[in-house]
Amino acid sequence: MCAITAGRRGKRVVVVEHANRVGKKILMSGGGRCNFTNTGTSPANFLSANPHFCKSALARYTPWHFLDMVDGHRIAWHEKELGQLFCDESSKLIVKMLLDECSAAGVQVQTGCSVRKIERLRAPDDVPESAHDGFLVDTSLAQFRAPALVVASGGLSIPSMGASGFGYEVAKQFGHAVLPLRAGLVPLTLSGKHQERLADLSGVSLPVTATARGQSFSNFLLVTHRGISGPAILQVSSYWQPGDDLQLNLLPDTDALTTLQHMQRARPASELKTLLAELFPKRFAQRLCEAWLGHLQPARPIRQFNLPELQEVAAVLHRLPLVASGTEGYRTAEVTLGGVDTHGVSSTTMESRHVPGLYFIGEVLDVTGWLGGYNFQWAWASGHAAGSAV
Repeated sequence: MCAITAGRRGKRVVVVEHANRVGKKILMSGGGRCNFTNTGTSPANFLSANPHFCKSALARYTPWHFLDMVDGHRIAWHEKELGQLFCDESSKLIVKMLLDECSAAGVQVQTGCSVRKIERLRAPDDVPESAHDGFLVDTSLAQFRAPALVVASGGLSIPSMGASGFGYEVAKQFGHAVLPLRAGLVPLTLSGKHQERLADLSGVSLPVTATARGQSFSNFLLVTHRGISGPAILQVSSYWQPGDDLQLNLLPDTDALTTLQHMQRARPASELKTLLAELFPKRFAQRLCEAWLGHLQPARPIRQFNLPELQEVAAVLHRLPLVASGTEGYRTAEVTLGGVDTHGVSSTTMESRHVPGLYFIGEVLDVTGWLGGYNFQWAWASGHAAGSAV
């Protein structure tokens, strides 16, 4: 996006890509259909130590701008849920669109091109800065010299796709602070009794509201062999940190006590465990009774439950306590939290405040979006901001 925007302004641009082809993360995203933006994008959908940083770029390049490009290339799309836009066919179409736009803008794309060294060129004191200042990028294919260098190398998530800490090293080389890094939008792992309770339920899915550090997300939870995943868990994982409480509301749209009392009146002879199996996947309901409600003897007819007991069941259903031990890490994380400290970067142009001509865009910065197309929109918006200014 940065190259396209700069190329359209008549700038000579080369994209240095160390992988053997561009857009590998685009190709795998959204189950191969690319959740390329979210129509509800706002600064509130992003995590950063500097929450105001993303506002300018997001305001100037909106989801509708990107959608205009998609429509211009006649790529069919649909809204899945919560403003998430996907290709009808394949994410390959988004990569082709971006490459076609690069070609039309005269951008040169070099794949399989790894960077060996970056040097800053300084003009002698008696020569105007614009004459010689810039950067020398020594690569496996050639040496490139340019007045401006844009770092768009992403984070550490999914190293099998070629992700690395390259961008953070460049930032440090030029005096930028890099805030602590950790995996985001990532499955959580369980250990000990918590894992034992759920491990054999792998594949079971149910709607929940997951809460950590005061942030709540309502969507599906998926039980895995090693812990829990699904959209609700991936979302809350960006806020959860080891030692934090994780609460699951298993009936997010229902008052559990009212529901249980209604069942007690309508079907007094039915066992509690039988009734819970109608509210949740059967195997999950059975485990709920064994592991969390066993002391209440859930095989009893529901008519035998007094009000305090029903309230206790309701409390478990609305606030199931689960202790996560960690995350699956960068191997499966969709994003990297933390990154280049945005206080050292202009929010308008993405240019370094320390080194003229150096820019940082996308995930390498300390700006991380929620699940659902927000990180792509940040990529497009920050790329457009730098491409407009470079």
